[in-house]
Amino acid sequence: MYTMGVDVGSASSKVVILEDGERIVAAEVVQVGTGSSGPQRALEQAYEKSGLTRADITKLVATGYGRFAFEDADKQISEISCHAKGIFHLVPTARTIIDIGGQDAKAIRLDNRGGVKQFFMNDKCAAGTGRFLDVMARVLETTIDDMAECDARAEEAASISSTCTVFAESEVISQLSKGVDKNSIIKGVHQSVASKACGLAYRGGLEDAVVMTGGVAKNAGVVRAVARELKKEVIVAPNPQTTGALGAALFAYEEAKKQKN
Repeated sequence: MYTMGVDVGSASSKVVILEDGERIVAAEVVQVGTGSSGPQRALEQAYEKSGLTRADITKLVATGYGRFAFEDADKQISEISCHAKGIFHLVPTARTIIDIGGQDAKAIRLDNRGGVKQFFMNDKCAAGTGRFLDVMARVLETTIDDMAECDARAEEAASISSTCTVFAESEVISQLSKGVDKNSIIKGVHQSVASKACGLAYRGGLEDAVVMTGGVAKNAGVVRAVARELKKEVIVAPNPQTTGALGAALFAYEEAKKQKN
């Protein structure tokens, strides 16, 4: 039996196809989200990779910011529940999830069965998100991929005190004009992102193991900054951008099993 999860985010679209609730046969990411061609492109890539068609998919669950705009779903489930489901499937010891996406950040606490005990979300401002890092990379004339290496070369982190993306951009420009080392500025940018995400995690009460997910989890500089901030080991979820879609596919499998029985 094949089930599918589609995670329509604000900045990217993700699709996971599962076989019998276990084996991932396709996991695709397209770097544009709701309101764009992203969801359809991710679907087409997943079908091409797996050799399947929509007729082969027993159940399809949509999640994410744009889940209600995805018309082909059998059901819509919140991204909080889907991230929890996906992470617990991959890392059963997970009790705290830090999810930093394109335009929001979340901290989710799990119980020992993977259920959501509590969550906190910052979706009012792009500071501390992937969008914030995109802006900083442009100002610093570097790429997201190179930022982790620059961070590793920095001896110390420059102070980035602004909590607003626009003001932080001005602060970074000011630091550059003063000749502050670019690597130190990047380390400071990562520390700023970590500080905001960890603030959400502390509000919910921190429990081990801590797992990071979302596109920003692919940036090793931010992961190191989160670990320093929490003074704890941080596990990066396998394929961190697709954990929400994986959770949706797992929910779809559960729905399919219910109907079969």
